[in-house]
Amino acid sequence: MSHGIDLRAVPYDHPDAIRLNDQVQLEYQVRYDGEGDATFLDPAMFLPPQGLYLVAYDTGGTPLATGGWRTQDESDEGYRDGDAELKRMYVVPGARGLGLARRILAELEADARAAGRTRMVLETGDKQPEAIALYLSSGYTMTKKFGYYRDYDSSRCMAKLLA
Repeated sequence: MSHGIDLRAVPYDHPDAIRLNDQVQLEYQVRYDGEGDATFLDPAMFLPPQGLYLVAYDTGGTPLATGGWRTQDESDEGYRDGDAELKRMYVVPGARGLGLARRILAELEADARAAGRTRMVLETGDKQPEAIALYLSSGYTMTKKFGYYRDYDSSRCMAKLLA
């Protein structure tokens, strides 16, 4: 399925991570009529053991996919103590259908669990049906809204217990 794919932990501000992040923001702008994800993300949020940011590379060293998690605890944005929040899951169009997102997701869940996090949470949108399908098929369920977009009708929040 995803043979020859190398998952590497990189800083969130690594050039390859920035390039793929720029691409996912463009995709959000197309899907949501001009609005990218305005959630503030600091590279320090993804530093182990408080988080992890992964880039998937093919055998030629081309970055194909990203994903990360960051620690969240109880806050007025609706997070709970022990949460790990999934961010910036993205696969370049030419590499979709290879199982890269599922592989990154499993790696991030395992890492968050090892770091003592008890629940993985994520926010996606109603114009990302393939993302919603991936998460539902990976054991996530809809949950009470949280985060930056919690008051948006298009927002979909999901969670999965890691314990």
